[in-house]
Amino acid sequence: MTSGDLITLLPLIALTVTPVVVMLAAAFYRSHALALALTLVGLAATIVSLFVAATRTGRQVTPLLSFDTYALFYIGLLTVATAAVAILSWSYLQRRHVHPEEYYMLLLTATLGGAVLVASTHFASFFLGLEILSVSLYALIVYPIYRDQFVEAAVKYLVLAGATSAFLVFGMALVYAETGTMTASGLAPILSAGLGGQDVVVALGIVLILVGVGFKLAVVPFHMWTPDVYQGAPAPVGAYVATVSKGAVLALLLRYFWPVSLDTGSSLFLVFAAVAIASMVAGNLLALRQDNVKRILAYSSIANLGYLLVAFLAAGEQAAVAVTFFLVAYFATTLVAFGVVAALSTPERDAESMDDYRGLARTRRWTAVAFTVALFSLAGMPLTVGFMGKFYVVTAGAGAALWALIIVLVLTSTIGLYYYTRIVVAMWVRQPDENADAVGAAVGGGSAAVLAALTAFLIVFGVYPAPLIQLIERAVATLP
Repeated sequence: MTSGDLITLLPLIALTVTPVVVMLAAAFYRSHALALALTLVGLAATIVSLFVAATRTGRQVTPLLSFDTYALFYIGLLTVATAAVAILSWSYLQRRHVHPEEYYMLLLTATLGGAVLVASTHFASFFLGLEILSVSLYALIVYPIYRDQFVEAAVKYLVLAGATSAFLVFGMALVYAETGTMTASGLAPILSAGLGGQDVVVALGIVLILVGVGFKLAVVPFHMWTPDVYQGAPAPVGAYVATVSKGAVLALLLRYFWPVSLDTGSSLFLVFAAVAIASMVAGNLLALRQDNVKRILAYSSIANLGYLLVAFLAAGEQAAVAVTFFLVAYFATTLVAFGVVAALSTPERDAESMDDYRGLARTRRWTAVAFTVALFSLAGMPLTVGFMGKFYVVTAGAGAALWALIIVLVLTSTIGLYYYTRIVVAMWVRQPDENADAVGAAVGGGSAAVLAALTAFLIVFGVYPAPLIQLIERAVATLP
């Protein structure tokens, strides 16, 4: 390995060394503050290393990984999101009788897996990154093990992740056995031919890979137990699963399918379109029946993945920009929403009941403002980054004449506005429930700073998205 390769690999090296440092520090001195500080220093070093690695952008380090601008952008996105989750986790873990040091080690290891995924150009690195991410998440979900619902959520996630791995490995084996390829570039012509253009074994292999990816993204019909996992997982971990975990897989999917032009009548296009429509419809309709805020956010994430698939199917550079912009908006919005839930949670339970938010504007006005902005962004209201995200998705879909998908998107977004507004009304109109258990202490310190920064992001780039769009355009321009 040359010095140039080491410079290119600096982001992964930083993400590998940091959890080791946190683990060694915890072995000699137990300190929550020290563990968080080392985590944030390591993540900051990762961000700095991205700029250093950018001097070698486009370098292929073995056939497994490609560190182009696209990969560096997504690694930066995952790293910033992880830093936000780490800070939001501080007060959440402080209120619980657990040793928090290993939590940050697992958080960093999961981010390493996500970083491998977004740079992956080979089945081997694809599977390796996915397993590093998934195994870390098992432990993160069950980390405060004193509550039964944590264990239940972890077991359900274990079953889902196990199914994902089984489908992926079997599908990869079938594709390799028949075609001899395990790379993204070698897979492109196979995908372009569609399922009908392949023999039965290759078509089955592609279907199994897509099923595995579907489980990981939790799109319909692979969404079963996903709301249970969100509800049972600690609130900061729920934020991580909804953002970093899904974002890494979606970035990989975009890389593998970017060279592929799907004809609107092809079997692959119809499969993706059916999944997109089902996710938008089911995600929004099922959310209508929920009174648990974490379950509402879970079904909302399913619907949002459906919106993303509309832009994904549009293909072309405009579609890649739309997917990435929407994903950035979704990251920021979801982190605010789950961050509020985490900040208001008590040691006994998470603040997930609708009653917990009744009259919140009277007791914690700025927290209610942040949550309201996040909910309006999820609903796609104007002057928020969520509106601009949906606007670019609709624009990309219109450019590819995907009118049926756009109509479904608009109609289901209207449905979504109802259940988001229910929470807003509870915060600003309803009187506090005197018989309900009080939510946690006032939000302060690092959590307040993160929520304020992310809320400002939602508004600023909702009003003036041009700088973010330009950055994304430069990032996706390096896709093959």
